[in-house]
Amino acid sequence: MGHLFSKNGYRLKKRTRKLHHRKKKKRNCFLHGPCMLCFIVHGNSGGFDDESDHFEANGCRHNSITGISVPGVGGVGIGASAATKLAERYATLASPEDCSKFLLSPRELAIWEGQGRSLLSAVPAKLIPPPALFRTAGVSVTVPIPVPVPGCTSDYTEMVCKRKCSEVQRCTPCKQPRCAFAAPDGGLENGGGGEVASNSETGHCHLPLCPLPSSSSSSASSSSSPADGCCGLGLHADLPHSSDSSPPCAHNYDDCQARSSEAADHLSINHLPSSILLKVLSHLTVKERCLCASLVCKYWRDLCLDFQFWKQIDLSGLQQVNDDLLVKIASRRQNVTEINISDCRAVHDHGVSSLASQCPGLQKYTAYRCKQLGDISLCALATHCPLLVKVHVGNQDKLTDAALKKLGEHCSELKDIHLGQCYGISDDGIMALARGCPKLQRLYLQENKMVTDQSVRAVAEHCPELQFVGFMGCPVTSQGVIHLTALRNLSVLDLRHISELNNETVMEVVRKCRNLSSLNLCLNWSINDRCVEIIAKEGRSLKELYLVSCKITDHALIAIGQYSSTIETVDAGWCKDITDQGATQIAQSSKSLRYLGLMRCDKVNEETVERLVVQYPHIVFSTVMQDCKRTLERAYQMGWSPNTSNTS
Repeated sequence: MGHLFSKNGYRLKKRTRKLHHRKKKKRNCFLHGPCMLCFIVHGNSGGFDDESDHFEANGCRHNSITGISVPGVGGVGIGASAATKLAERYATLASPEDCSKFLLSPRELAIWEGQGRSLLSAVPAKLIPPPALFRTAGVSVTVPIPVPVPGCTSDYTEMVCKRKCSEVQRCTPCKQPRCAFAAPDGGLENGGGGEVASNSETGHCHLPLCPLPSSSSSSASSSSSPADGCCGLGLHADLPHSSDSSPPCAHNYDDCQARSSEAADHLSINHLPSSILLKVLSHLTVKERCLCASLVCKYWRDLCLDFQFWKQIDLSGLQQVNDDLLVKIASRRQNVTEINISDCRAVHDHGVSSLASQCPGLQKYTAYRCKQLGDISLCALATHCPLLVKVHVGNQDKLTDAALKKLGEHCSELKDIHLGQCYGISDDGIMALARGCPKLQRLYLQENKMVTDQSVRAVAEHCPELQFVGFMGCPVTSQGVIHLTALRNLSVLDLRHISELNNETVMEVVRKCRNLSSLNLCLNWSINDRCVEIIAKEGRSLKELYLVSCKITDHALIAIGQYSSTIETVDAGWCKDITDQGATQIAQSSKSLRYLGLMRCDKVNEETVERLVVQYPHIVFSTVMQDCKRTLERAYQMGWSPNTSNTS
């Protein structure tokens, strides 16, 4: 409809009748809006002029023939053969440059290239869309729209009609909605989802319209007045001319920036639900939450103070923790259920007592290597926290039987206690604890020199639910260990370094405790090949067997391979009588073996171990060389290299 809205339609008809008799036609277009027909009429390429000699410039009409707008001849459209030739020629073009050369003469191409650069320099790079893809299906072709790409000046911003009359004012761009789409018939469609509408059958691709701001330099020049539209599509409405010299799309650009800032605000992590943020912060340690996350903003500070983060408090190894901090935690967070103050040397009995008095729901208390703590703190915990189920107070020299008696009196729910290297504890405390805590499941003692067979007997009688028992280095004998056969649920037994432990006692425990899965007999020189053979035969549930520095030979390893179908881990380190034969036979015969410890078994050659590693890749062989190789492999996987270590 371009030429129908020119300034003087009568002059145009009169002039076009005169131009019909000339071969060289002089063209002067007064069209205000962009029209693809104008490119075809104004093109001066040789092949195209031959076809255009048959056309009359009496009017301009858009016919949708194979997706291309073509001129009409006095109201009569182009013949089908001519349109097909044009479509086929246009379909062979593959790049925006070829399309522009096909539609514009070299002189016009140079002018429009300069105008495209000037327009491109004034357009923000973030508003320039990526290049459009061209689709073709047979002879059906959609007119491509070259879209500028940042950093590429050879592409053209728009393909619009050149104004040859300097007095013609610039037309007002059409105020199209942001989500408007170009319909196949040249109209507009409103796309609610904002996606690019495409016709898969005809190969047409309709791009969304986005407003672009116009440059002030291009608005000042009347000869260079490209159509400022949406994404370079150059769609205009027949609106009256505006005398306002301000950029026509400035308000659209402001709206775009405002919406962009609003979208950026909505992308903030603080807009996530508080439950998700709490889940994210839960993966941080107490130190990271207190010293890092809580300093981000007030909202994050409030999240870091959420009660769920202060149910389980791990303060182990923090030397800044003192009694005042524990008092503050107790006064503000009375719902603490678990606390770990291991290696906190500045915490004393007063701080732990204050915590216990304010947190009656405390269930798990861990304080390894806090030698400054004594009976006062543990007695306060036993008195104020009757729901205690776990107490780990290893390596506290000041603890005595008085604290254990308090635990037996008030903490009947206690299930797990660790008293290793508490040298002030004796049989009286252990016996009182066993009588008052019948639900005890885990008991670990290590080098408690005043704990004897009486404690073992009391534990076996009063705590039938025991599953984990350890008496490493305690002065117990076989007469006390034999009472453990009454524990039917026993699964882990640690009898390391028991000076008076005979083979018969061990074999009887293995026969009676059918659920035993882990047995540690390290540092017991009395354990021999016969005992290991009985263990392999009778231990139907046994998976781990530790025999470090025991008096065993190759026969023990061979018996494990022959009689046991469940043992997965065997550690025979520092057994001087183990040779290549024992290591080879257990690897060949055992179907369940996954780990074999041969550390400092000097009679086992490293070449034999290398061969076994290749033959049995499912078994981990532990020697000095093999462990060094695995350590280096892990270091290389973590990015370590010898060069970096030397430079550092």
